[in-house]
Amino acid sequence: MALKPPLMELPIKTADEGFYKGFAKLVTITGKLLVGALILWAVAFPEQSGAVLSGINSLILATFNYWYVAVMAFFVVVCLILAVLPASGRLKLGHHDDKPEFSNFSWFSMMFGAGIGIGMLTFATAEPLYHWGSNPSTIQGLTEGSSAGNVREAYVWSFTHWGLAAWAAYAIVGLSLAYFSYRRDLPLTIRSALAPIFGRSLSGTTGHVVDVVAVVATVLGVSQTLGFGVEQFVSGLSRIGFGDWLYTATEDGGQKMSTMAIVTALLVIMGASTLSALSGVGKGIKWLSNINMGLSFFILAFFLAFGSTFFGLQALVLGIWDYLISIPGNILTVWSPVPMEAFTASVPAAAQALSPEDLATVYGSATSPWGSLQSFTEGLPAAAASLSEADIAATYAAATDSRLSGWQGAWSIFYWAWWIAFAPFVGVFLARISKGRTVREYVLGAIVIPAFMCFVWFAIVGGTAIDLELNGGADGAIVGAGQSDQLFAMLAFMLSENLAWIMSVIVVILLLTYLVTSADSAVLIINTINAAGDEGPKARPHILFWGAALALVVGGLIVAGGLSAIQTAMVIGALPFSAVMVLMGISVLKAIWRDSRREKAGVPATSAHLAAARANAPAD
Repeated sequence: MALKPPLMELPIKTADEGFYKGFAKLVTITGKLLVGALILWAVAFPEQSGAVLSGINSLILATFNYWYVAVMAFFVVVCLILAVLPASGRLKLGHHDDKPEFSNFSWFSMMFGAGIGIGMLTFATAEPLYHWGSNPSTIQGLTEGSSAGNVREAYVWSFTHWGLAAWAAYAIVGLSLAYFSYRRDLPLTIRSALAPIFGRSLSGTTGHVVDVVAVVATVLGVSQTLGFGVEQFVSGLSRIGFGDWLYTATEDGGQKMSTMAIVTALLVIMGASTLSALSGVGKGIKWLSNINMGLSFFILAFFLAFGSTFFGLQALVLGIWDYLISIPGNILTVWSPVPMEAFTASVPAAAQALSPEDLATVYGSATSPWGSLQSFTEGLPAAAASLSEADIAATYAAATDSRLSGWQGAWSIFYWAWWIAFAPFVGVFLARISKGRTVREYVLGAIVIPAFMCFVWFAIVGGTAIDLELNGGADGAIVGAGQSDQLFAMLAFMLSENLAWIMSVIVVILLLTYLVTSADSAVLIINTINAAGDEGPKARPHILFWGAALALVVGGLIVAGGLSAIQTAMVIGALPFSAVMVLMGISVLKAIWRDSRREKAGVPATSAHLAAARANAPAD
């Protein structure tokens, strides 16, 4: 069959007048109704919504864990192959004479700030500390938690979650969109990336469904990130002296963010982000990205100068090596829970003789990924506590795979879902700012460099925290703080009161710029998808609506069940979009392969080539 030029027109019906002028009404209204329904449900029925979301989340994690692992590996392989192969790596995301719109520094700053900045401020300290205490090696008894021998394992898993896989998920969306939008002049919206598979049918219902799925996933993914940011922002305000009103006491003697603190934080963040979104990518977002990149380098330089520099650099070098050689196993391994029947059959006879009620209690405790053999032993019911030490140890060991599965669901699978839910937002944004760059340059800039920057942050900042706990006399002051407060707790331990206050203020400012950058970018991207890929200025009411919607989703779900409620909603929203992303990867592979054949056959493969061919064609 003779090769033909690819599809270079994908008309999407938009309103010609009225409130939705310039928008695809079906996509926009459906997205608003779904997000609005979620907000109302979470606010009106917080307990019911929390319970239902949690149940669906558990089902997804148990049923689709293999799927999430497989698709993340697929994204990494596709991106790296396209970058390495000469035929695809040299292709430009645009026409031959297109030049990048932004400088390398601004380009990287915007990618990094929108892609991962907020989470990095929270997790650069918290995640290495957590994995230092507990990870699959400690669960299997191969290393001892919170010991010098467990540092390398802590970084293997920290780098696994924030490394190539995370950025490949973003990059596959951005690469697909940029390829079809800038080489074939298709609209800059998610459906365009599936043109080689579904063709012109994407102008109708099929395309509308794809874009609605992307909008909902974006709202939930960004809400997860903003939720982490709001929690740390409130912790920072508390550290710099904004008062006790930021927290309220809980029934168990702990504390949680007050409703007033949540409302205040969201008003500040979403108010500033909405103003920035109204100014567009080239103004507010660009300058905010440059500011937060500068402050990030300042804080990193501070820890390089005054933190545990040698410990951190050693963790960086060894961590990268350990991570690279662990990639095949860690990315592809899936642990499955041990059913109650199999557990009962594998425990010692003395444990099998326990009553069904006691055995069920033992099973529940043994399968928890958050405990240890000591805590398991201390929590046994009276009848089980009389078992010999060997029988108790054997009973606990029988549930090792369940503990590994629970750990993987709470960490790795959660992260894969988070990156997927965040991918439509970051991917469209990456495509928007990457016109004129080659595929190889794009992959290097969107995957390798950001991953390395995350590694540096985790090694230097998180390494300082581990070293202070291990060798510096912190004695639990850092690891015992809440996840959102650990960075501030480390500064308080390292510095005098006045210097710690100054550095905490700088961190709060940086966090605010990251929050604003992510939120205003998300608002612009959602409106771009709703407007059939039109990147032009949007009517003020639509920017205000999505700014308010993001704030209400974050606030409503936090009230309904804390950050865990946002997490469960995000995992649910990520599942359908993960299928779209796999199709995007297949689509861009198919397009590049066929375009290489077209070039060899002299058939136009880009809109510019097609226009030139038509201009040079003889007149009838």
